[in-house]
Amino acid sequence: MSVVIVGLDQVLRDLAGAPVRVERNTATAVAVTARKVQQGARDRIAGHKYLPQYPAAISYDVRHTGLGVEAEIGPDKGRPQGALGNIVEYGTSKNAPLPHLGPALEEQAEDLAHGVEVAVWQAMP
Repeated sequence: MSVVIVGLDQVLRDLAGAPVRVERNTATAVAVTARKVQQGARDRIAGHKYLPQYPAAISYDVRHTGLGVEAEIGPDKGRPQGALGNIVEYGTSKNAPLPHLGPALEEQAEDLAHGVEVAVWQAMP
């Protein structure tokens, strides 16, 4: 008894390229979510009397690491008022916190999970 499988070579080639496609698609999902978190945080803190330049200091970077893709979102300390990030988000003994980054991230968590799921499905042949 013998079994002949037709087309298996193509399936194997398609699957071999899946990791590259997953990483590329996941990077796109992470970048889109990072941009949404950035904008959400900016919207939440905009218009504060003593922080006129702070919203523009909120930025993001997406990096490929050995373990996958990650994004860093928050105030850039090199921009005007960017060094105030921890004080603004968490407050001090004399200033109440103004949570904006945490809530913006929580708001996008489900969207990121969906984006990664789509990225994986799109990577499959």
